[in-house]
Amino acid sequence: MSIKHRFAAYAAFACLACVSASAFADDHPYTEGSVVNVARIRTVDGKFDDYMKWVATTWKREQEAAKKAGYIVSYQVLTVEPRGPDDADVLLVVTSKNWAALDGAIAKGDAITKQIEGSVTAASQAQADRAKIRRVLGSATMQVLDLK
Repeated sequence: MSIKHRFAAYAAFACLACVSASAFADDHPYTEGSVVNVARIRTVDGKFDDYMKWVATTWKREQEAAKKAGYIVSYQVLTVEPRGPDDADVLLVVTSKNWAALDGAIAKGDAITKQIEGSVTAASQAQADRAKIRRVLGSATMQVLDLK
């Protein structure tokens, strides 16, 4: 088989694979929606209002700057009843348009941090100081599936 024929066969196979993949995508009963990150926080007893003061000021300014820059779509703060000592009492929810919106997140976050808190070093120290009033239990990033 000549190189031209081989190339034509590979190209035909690639086109067929792409067409069948897009046909498969139409069979899903959902479309991919926004990407949501939920950070789970547990405040130290008696320090809920202190932590919420930081959330209502610095954290909110950071989220508003990210929203204005188009990095995120929305954000929310939820309070939840903890069932035990290792359960969250605050959820910080940040919604992005899609996974691609998270590309370059470190650089985007550093730029906002410098704008709001002056420097990444100052923000890191402030984060360490917040350890006295809250514990970060972890976070999860997930995608919304919009049903058709």
